[in-house]
Amino acid sequence: KHLENEGNIPYCSSCEGYRFPVFSTAVSMVILNKEQDKMLLIKQYGGADYILCAGYVNKGEDAEHAATREIAEELGLQTVGLRYNKSEYFEKNNTLMLNFSCIVASECLDGLTDEVDQAEWFSIKDARTNIKKGSLAQRFLENYLEKSHGLEPFTAFKDS
Repeated sequence: KHLENEGNIPYCSSCEGYRFPVFSTAVSMVILNKEQDKMLLIKQYGGADYILCAGYVNKGEDAEHAATREIAEELGLQTVGLRYNKSEYFEKNNTLMLNFSCIVASECLDGLTDEVDQAEWFSIKDARTNIKKGSLAQRFLENYLEKSHGLEPFTAFKDS
């Protein structure tokens, strides 16, 4: 049914309510060391390729917290700075992906969980070479590299 300023929206005549599209929301992170000269890439779920750390936003959680929580849960690392980069809808799993760049306090990878098969720090050049080709992770990484100089500075992050 047509809804002013929205267009044609699915409509339930029984309850007389509009049904807006439902999708998941997730975060993806370009993770940098303090010097911002290395990037952390991971392999997950038996995959052969390096990707970015990512995870779903929980109900009631903001995206910034989800980004730092996922980094802590999967990698055992503390985020000390973050900034929003861009978003992209990922049709394959009906998810709106929100990409952040994050600075972590340490390069120590002793806190990896079983959600991550492998994690490795790469130079910026080597991260670009090793990221999964044709992936959303690659598009986010390339966007970060192309626009990082024009982005707002990192916001200090302290989890409350």
